[in-house]
Amino acid sequence: MTHTLASCHRLLDVIGYVESDPRVQVVFTIAPDVFNHRVEQLLDGLGALVLPWQQAVRERFDLGLAAAHGGLHELHAPLLLLAHGAGRSKRVRSGPSAVPAPADHPVYGLDAQRLTHDGRVLPAALALSHEYEVEVLRRQCPDALATAVVVGDPCVDRLVASLPRRPDYRRAMGLGEHQELVVVASTWGPEGSFGRWPDLLPQVMAQLPAERYRVAALLHPAIWAAHGHRQIRAWLRNCLDAGLLLPEPTEDWRAPVVAADHVIGDHGSVTSYAAAVGRPTLVLPAPEPAPAPGTPQHLLALHAPRLDLHRPLLPQLALTGRIDPAAVLGALTARPGDAAELLRRTMYRLLQLTEPDRPARTDPVPVPRPDHRDTDPNG
Repeated sequence: MTHTLASCHRLLDVIGYVESDPRVQVVFTIAPDVFNHRVEQLLDGLGALVLPWQQAVRERFDLGLAAAHGGLHELHAPLLLLAHGAGRSKRVRSGPSAVPAPADHPVYGLDAQRLTHDGRVLPAALALSHEYEVEVLRRQCPDALATAVVVGDPCVDRLVASLPRRPDYRRAMGLGEHQELVVVASTWGPEGSFGRWPDLLPQVMAQLPAERYRVAALLHPAIWAAHGHRQIRAWLRNCLDAGLLLPEPTEDWRAPVVAADHVIGDHGSVTSYAAAVGRPTLVLPAPEPAPAPGTPQHLLALHAPRLDLHRPLLPQLALTGRIDPAAVLGALTARPGDAAELLRRTMYRLLQLTEPDRPARTDPVPVPRPDHRDTDPNG
């Protein structure tokens, strides 16, 4: 069930564990979601078999995969439910207001509102990255505790596997041997860096010498969906004319992160993943309340160097050493390097099939192809 581009990228990481098995036929469907812009285009470009939503909810399947919550109760299948970002750190808002949720509100994705429907627990297996999520689940939705499986994080495992390909990613992005890449990452919504500081990218580009630095913006797919590609590019036209790299949301964001020399980010997932693989990271002020304790976002909010928008940028790029990448990685995953094996085992258990003898693979992300934007994040 592909709800958005973000959830689709996570599912593309995971289906590779079973997709090559001749006993398994994989089909996709696009669940109703306000941010599902361009999901159909991505799947069509991958040659995926896509069933209309109204047909999918009438069929029965041996396994369902989802990395978002809308419409789960309509699917007729044992469901494996994953997170689509760096763990589960956000608090649930109590209503439509833009006021942030208080610190005692439930953690999104581990709450009964999203994990149950009419008294029924929706997932047959709830994939968690860490034991601390089990404890949150125990408090918030104890009925779902029996479905919890700590599998780690397949996204960070692919990032780690991609580190040796850093020179390839940099060449593909057109970076010179002596140039440094600064990645500016934004999650979606008014508290993301793009929504909260609309002048950030122009400021960064104005302060960095163009012969030494290149700048890339990684905008959450929901930003593109909410505003439209034409509008995003219009807002950033001056930056693009000055050389800003702006990957499409259908492209795999992990190659620029591995290629980066510096990352400026907010409380979104990209910032956590970048810090976990050792990219020097400056964080923008996090919204209130702080992210859920134990999460990588909370760790960064407490200990990472803070970007001061009123001070020159160049000296701040040298602020390193205050956040330990191993600590961020440890907050991201309790099973480093093992997500492929553990997720595949869970999927075959739900499929009621024996696992293949060959080891589960964790592949590096593909090298960007400038002449072909809509690429398969699974390689």
